[in-house]
Amino acid sequence: MTIAVGDKLPDVKLVKATENGPEAVQSSEYFKGKRVALFSVPGAFTPTCSAKHLPGYVDHAADLKAKGIDEIACTAVNDPFVMGAWGKAAGSPDVAMLADGNADFAKALGLTMDGSGFGLGTRGQRFSMVVNDGVVEQLHVEAPGEFKVSAADYMIEQL
Repeated sequence: MTIAVGDKLPDVKLVKATENGPEAVQSSEYFKGKRVALFSVPGAFTPTCSAKHLPGYVDHAADLKAKGIDEIACTAVNDPFVMGAWGKAAGSPDVAMLADGNADFAKALGLTMDGSGFGLGTRGQRFSMVVNDGVVEQLHVEAPGEFKVSAADYMIEQL
């Protein structure tokens, strides 16, 4: 079952890439008491994710915060070291990098995809959501191979 608007996020462990290395966080604690723009990519350093998805949120961080977003977070089924390296290479301190190494979060959301045809295994689908105090306020899931409704500029239009 796929998560829907109005649902509470599942409580699973994610790993936040920080300056001091990986830091385990429970999703229930991470999203508590704030409004978060969360976006998911199939993989760090992949073409669309690196050329468009992450840069859009980096470039529009101030615009999102002006619309009432407290924090911006990116998640992918990658380990925290890869997410940390991607954040250093293409990210910004305005975007928290959350590793979902075992796809536990993506599975609990019901938003996985099979990337095994490309040697990627189980991955999270490309999506964005606004999470308000742990509850899904908006959810935008991309059709396979598309990049429209999970983009930062689309989210800004919806806020």
